[in-house]
Amino acid sequence: MSSANQTNELLRIGFEALQAGRTKEAAEYCRRALSIDQSKPGAHFLVGLIAQDSADLKTAVRAFGSATKLDPQFAAAWAHLSRVFMRLGQPARAESAIAKAIENEPADAPVCDLIGVVLSLLGDQKQAREWYAKACAAAPDAAQFSVNLATASMFLGENEAARNTLAPFIGKVDSPAQAEWLYSSIVKAADGKRAETLMRRAKSADAQSAAFLAFAAGKEFEDCGAWTEAFEAFEAGARAKRSTISYDEEAEERRFEALAETFADQNRGPAAAGFDDGSAIFVVGQPRTGTTLIERIITSHSQVESAGELQQFRLSLNRLAQTGDGAGDVAEAVRQWSRVDPNALGREYIRASAPMRSGAPRFVDKLPGNYQYIPLILTALPNARIVHLTREPMDACFASYKQLFAEAYLHSYDQCEMARHFARYHRLMNVWRRRFPGRFLDVSYEDTVKDFETNVRRLIEFLDLPWEDGCLRYYERKEAVATASAVQVREKPHSRSIGRWRRYEKRLSAMRETLEGCGVVASGVVL
Repeated sequence: MSSANQTNELLRIGFEALQAGRTKEAAEYCRRALSIDQSKPGAHFLVGLIAQDSADLKTAVRAFGSATKLDPQFAAAWAHLSRVFMRLGQPARAESAIAKAIENEPADAPVCDLIGVVLSLLGDQKQAREWYAKACAAAPDAAQFSVNLATASMFLGENEAARNTLAPFIGKVDSPAQAEWLYSSIVKAADGKRAETLMRRAKSADAQSAAFLAFAAGKEFEDCGAWTEAFEAFEAGARAKRSTISYDEEAEERRFEALAETFADQNRGPAAAGFDDGSAIFVVGQPRTGTTLIERIITSHSQVESAGELQQFRLSLNRLAQTGDGAGDVAEAVRQWSRVDPNALGREYIRASAPMRSGAPRFVDKLPGNYQYIPLILTALPNARIVHLTREPMDACFASYKQLFAEAYLHSYDQCEMARHFARYHRLMNVWRRRFPGRFLDVSYEDTVKDFETNVRRLIEFLDLPWEDGCLRYYERKEAVATASAVQVREKPHSRSIGRWRRYEKRLSAMRETLEGCGVVASGVVL
């Protein structure tokens, strides 16, 4: 056997071993292949995959980088390199690498899907959907590719398209748990039969699948008013999800403390000029507090469009500060953010957000977690508007607890962790109110639904927009909605969600006691 054939055979066996989960065996075959031929791009690519699988990201960068140097048209290597850069918190390098992957026009389904994943992480959901669609076209029977396409469609508000994408996989004995969960979030259940089936599956599933199945069941039990069964399902789902994630609460505490300390004097004395652009409207707060409702009201105005839940501000900040998301020394990362030139940050955010806009003069960025960056937003974009949603603490906390957020809001799967996070958020918002009086608008969910027109007029006035009656009729709009609130925001304003946590009051005592122990009035409205 020639040396080339021998190398190819070793790599073939190595890739098979890696796919089977035999990492050490794969590494040995890869080592043998490289000892014969160091110039094989596939060998370096396999090193990268093994390193990535072992969370050795620095080695993965070197290996995928070597593969792309040896073969600049190696789209899969560029795509994996981009994904690793994102994991390292280096979005600028990720953007460059994914552009190279796209430039080579790959047709292989897994590569197309991976490009979609990276684009989604970079905040470009429209282009991500295009690549997921390519993956599905190349491999129509691959459920995971369809799940990713459906997720992107839902994010963009195309719920009917998402439903059609998922339909072939739903209700089967071996249907993907994530597909069942997504489907439940789109369709309102008429009875609890499907939910009971999902819970039976959850009891024998692995933790990741059990979380999807149980949260899906909980949502469907709630649809038909089976409150006891619903809470048991939510609790089971939260417990399963919590067992699969690593939530560093101490790191979050340090970040919040660093934010409050670092920006203590941000509103005093002369500051560097920000970017003179007033097109952005930020809607911030905790998830499930009415942010989608407020976004729909604002974007019912003829001068405003929705750009979705953009990651662009955080990514722009990390690009310019050359930081990740605070991994390692979180306090130092926050201090680095404070050194970023405000004008450059504002420009970069507007540039990075442009692909998500369609041409309206103003746009809404509805990423709830942007409340952390309020001082930076106010300096980088002094003419932007920030709207902060408030909601009664127990309703807000329970609404998050019963929602599966995939890889976001890791604090939400334990009652006490959820409550402590809310208390930290509550304290930070009080800091921002003291330091930036009048610079952002608090909007109470409860007040809005109880006295709708008064509060909508107050909102539109704050945004410096001329009044339009259409803002009161947001529910008549035909556009789809890309959040779990899709059904609710098609209804006229109502107060049915106020105090919903009380249906489960006895089961939520740990959450309430923790809130009160942290100084948050658990049964009062936060302002």
